[in-house]
Amino acid sequence: MKKLLKYLRGYVKETILGPLFKLFEATLELIVPLVIASIIDVGISIGDGTYVLKMCGVLVLLGLIGLGFSLTAQYFAAKASVGFVTQVKRGLYQHLQSLSYADMDRLGTSTMITRMTADSSKLQTGLNLTLRLLLRSPFVVFGAMIMAFSIDRDSGLNFAVVILGLSVIVFGIMLITMPMYKKVQSGVDGILNRTRENLAGVRVIRAFGMEDNEVKDFRHENNILTLGQRRAGNVSALMNPLTYVIINIGVILLIRIGALKVDSGSLTQGEVIALYNYMAQILVELIKMANLIVSISKALASASRISSVFDITPSQTYGIVTEGKADDIHVELNRVWAGYNDTSESALEDVTFFARRGETIGIIGGTGSGKTTLINLITRFYDTTRGEVKIDGVNVRDYTREALIKKIGIVPQRAVLFSGSIRDNMKWRKKDASDEEINRALDVAQASDFVSEKGGLSAEVSAGGKNFSGGQRQRLTIARALVGDPDILILDDSASALDYATDAALRLAIRGLSKDKTVFIVSQRAASVMHADKIIVLDDGRAVGIGDHDSLLKNCSVYREIYDSQFKKEAS
Repeated sequence: MKKLLKYLRGYVKETILGPLFKLFEATLELIVPLVIASIIDVGISIGDGTYVLKMCGVLVLLGLIGLGFSLTAQYFAAKASVGFVTQVKRGLYQHLQSLSYADMDRLGTSTMITRMTADSSKLQTGLNLTLRLLLRSPFVVFGAMIMAFSIDRDSGLNFAVVILGLSVIVFGIMLITMPMYKKVQSGVDGILNRTRENLAGVRVIRAFGMEDNEVKDFRHENNILTLGQRRAGNVSALMNPLTYVIINIGVILLIRIGALKVDSGSLTQGEVIALYNYMAQILVELIKMANLIVSISKALASASRISSVFDITPSQTYGIVTEGKADDIHVELNRVWAGYNDTSESALEDVTFFARRGETIGIIGGTGSGKTTLINLITRFYDTTRGEVKIDGVNVRDYTREALIKKIGIVPQRAVLFSGSIRDNMKWRKKDASDEEINRALDVAQASDFVSEKGGLSAEVSAGGKNFSGGQRQRLTIARALVGDPDILILDDSASALDYATDAALRLAIRGLSKDKTVFIVSQRAASVMHADKIIVLDDGRAVGIGDHDSLLKNCSVYREIYDSQFKKEAS
């Protein structure tokens, strides 16, 4: 929590004024029973209607002033809590954006979403309640006890015993239920994760007819969560009856003692009523305090989970180089090894090759052979465990992040578009890209025809690009990578949804780009890479062949097997 307090710096005034105005309100609340006592003892006892009306006016005035104090306190508390959590979310989002792919893999998508949403909301609620009630409730409880002692010492002792009994019950139940609620919160996280997975994969679930199984699993997890909540609720439900038993016993003793003292003349009827009101205030405030502590406990647990994300130090640091050396060798991998999630097994082992400026490099291999891993090292989405990757003679670790982004345009395996217009999506690499630049990129990506049919660059794109077909999404992501004219273009299996004619036209258009542009084409199709200047054949993380199409057919059995399996099948 301490690490998050820095986000409160801009709201120091609000964090002071919120509780302060609540104390003003509480002070007025402690005065009210004394006013009621004076109405009974002075106005009603002697039949002075004018005095009663005047004191009733005082009560209304106290109520209005208290309402003003309460609204003011709520305003400052809300401003501080909302502003604080807004700053926390902004800082958390920026921190998540600074993490590498490897850091995000370890953290997990559902964890990041939960920290940004559910945990942040609990933190906001906890801070709001803390500012409003943390000082107010103890102030009213002890203030009521002091006021009771000022009215009558024996009644004050009765108050002290009642407060002790109520505290034992309230905080005892709270200590029992807090671990139970924490367990329930873990169950909520599990339900949220399953819901997210089901909504994201709803098409797959329906395609395999697994709706009933998923409903059954969800019902099972939800029943466990419900049982946990019911158990915690059953224990919490004991609070009201037990506290009311204690308070009513206290009221009975108070009325008995008060009646005897009224009869003896040492107490007035109004003072007994005032003592009763103070007793009721104590009950209300102790219950508020218990609920506050539960909310604070949840907020602190959420703050701890958010802080644990801030504790993750980005595993990648960037250098200061913005431009490489003028060298014919554009991209070079030297004895490179790579793996995921600190596992002992390597995804790539001892891979060495270089690409000259202007060459087209094909990367081919079976599923899980390490194709995507290899290009992830060039873009520095992941770092090598051994060896080095160079661009223009400079290690990619030494470049600034902006320099790498400017040099490399990548089309990932999964074609992802974002809600907005086509124009908005095309400007991700270059914010000030003109429509002419975008249209040129769309022409190369073979996307101009369907973009025109959709209504041009202003056509709307739904979240994820769901209003486009798979092939259209792939062509739009290729165009997006081309905008800004990167030196290195990486197509990671980005033509898998294209027909052969469109794929061939795309490759032909890419070959017509600048002669200095180096292109990497990752594919499982031999037809997509066979015309490349150099082909890298991967098998189980190792480069088992590097050369052109003809030489690999003669000397690389893995490439020959891939080629034969595809072209013989097509010939038949």
